[in-house]
Amino acid sequence: MQPTIRYKKNYHVDLSDVDFQKELRLSALFGYFQDIANLAAENLGVGINQLLEKYGVAFVIMRIRVDMIRNPILDEEITIETWPLRPGKLEFERDYLVRDQNGEVIARAVSVWVIMDLKKRRLKRSEAINLDYPEYTEDRAINITLGKIKVSANLEDVYQKTIGYSDIDFNGHLNNAKYVDFIMDCFSLEDLHTYPIRSIEVNYLNEVLPGDRLVLKKDSTNKSNHTFFVDGVRESDEKIVFRSKVIVEGK
Repeated sequence: MQPTIRYKKNYHVDLSDVDFQKELRLSALFGYFQDIANLAAENLGVGINQLLEKYGVAFVIMRIRVDMIRNPILDEEITIETWPLRPGKLEFERDYLVRDQNGEVIARAVSVWVIMDLKKRRLKRSEAINLDYPEYTEDRAINITLGKIKVSANLEDVYQKTIGYSDIDFNGHLNNAKYVDFIMDCFSLEDLHTYPIRSIEVNYLNEVLPGDRLVLKKDSTNKSNHTFFVDGVRESDEKIVFRSKVIVEGK
């Protein structure tokens, strides 16, 4: 396949990807995004294996926002399109559009990535890898610049989670899609049924490793505005490992 700036792939929503309402789990959608991001990177010569063999680095996601227009359902066929923007000095931006079989956009996402030296566990500048896009685009799936999510002052403990085998990806740290499951588990099934999530934004702040114990905390003081904040705090050093903002559908 010729290198292309816009990469598309079809996905079938399988039984293992849906929740109790037979709708695509957000964490499964994040998994799709991770999959197509690597395929698109491979097409441009900077996939997982290529980066590891040539440079000893990997792409690591730092920020993402996903806006849901409609949740895909069991057995639905969807198409995801992704494209990168011009790299910055440290960051790589990548956007996504999710379409149904009629070509209607049902979800939009924007993300920010960096490259990490897997031995030193340190970030490297974008110029450390040879990345030659066939063209550049300024198109955005969501017309925003991802920044820091505000600090919440009214966080309350919800539950604790110890990181184990099933949570870890090939980089040896907590997989980015797993964070979404942890966030979703801060809401009751009744709430998720009554108030579907329409937007989720995550800041990945510190690496999470096997054996780490996280305390999940939620701020519900903006509930009247249909907005919640969820943080994950490592118990051993009290560092915030992720911060998130969730907007639900108003009734």
